[in-house]
Amino acid sequence: MNEFQIETAQNVGITQNAADIGDRLLGYIIDSLIILFYLIASILLLVSLDLDMRDTWAIYLLVSLPAFLYYVLLETFWNGQTVGKYVQRTRVVKLDGSKPSFANYFIRWILRIVDVVITTGGCAVLTILIKGNGQRLGDMAAGTTVISERKKVTINDTIMKEVPLNYVPTYSQVTVLNDADMQTIKSLYTKAVRRGNHNVILNIAQRLEKVMKIEAKENATDFVAKVISDYNYYTQQL
Repeated sequence: MNEFQIETAQNVGITQNAADIGDRLLGYIIDSLIILFYLIASILLLVSLDLDMRDTWAIYLLVSLPAFLYYVLLETFWNGQTVGKYVQRTRVVKLDGSKPSFANYFIRWILRIVDVVITTGGCAVLTILIKGNGQRLGDMAAGTTVISERKKVTINDTIMKEVPLNYVPTYSQVTVLNDADMQTIKSLYTKAVRRGNHNVILNIAQRLEKVMKIEAKENATDFVAKVISDYNYYTQQL
């Protein structure tokens, strides 16, 4: 999954995971099978009714209309999802993270003719790979993208942190904290370091000094890192 940054209307940066080609392809296959099954069932039903041939085509066009409008209808009324997208846990959103309007869904649906039908999906795949933020041609025109709602969890998202065998802890007072506290501290600290937000790190350090009833021996950044390591040291001894 490729991560990309979006800006909300409040100028807040949010990291989203673009749905990868595999998820989108599987979702497309699922949706295509549903449409195919519906069309076959409709044809068999019309044949079984033994209708007059002059009336059959008009009825068939009417019956096949839900299949033709499948994507735009489901995405509009199911908050950016089709059955395939639901199974693969992907969703259509606007680039600012908000919910698309009917006009957005309609534009990307119309351009499926170029993205998927005429080029047999080649244009969509090529555009998605080049853009890197989940956009095919229809998404670029509509100002939308397809994101993955799967949680990408790594060791960095947990409280776990490897400490050397000869590690010597400094603050035994970390035992007053619990796993939930440390998860929050580590998450805030990691994001603050990545974004260079020293004020957040300073606030975390001050809060830790108050809760642990100690005075830090290092600067705020080193202190919080030391607390995280000390916590892991003591919890791993249990």
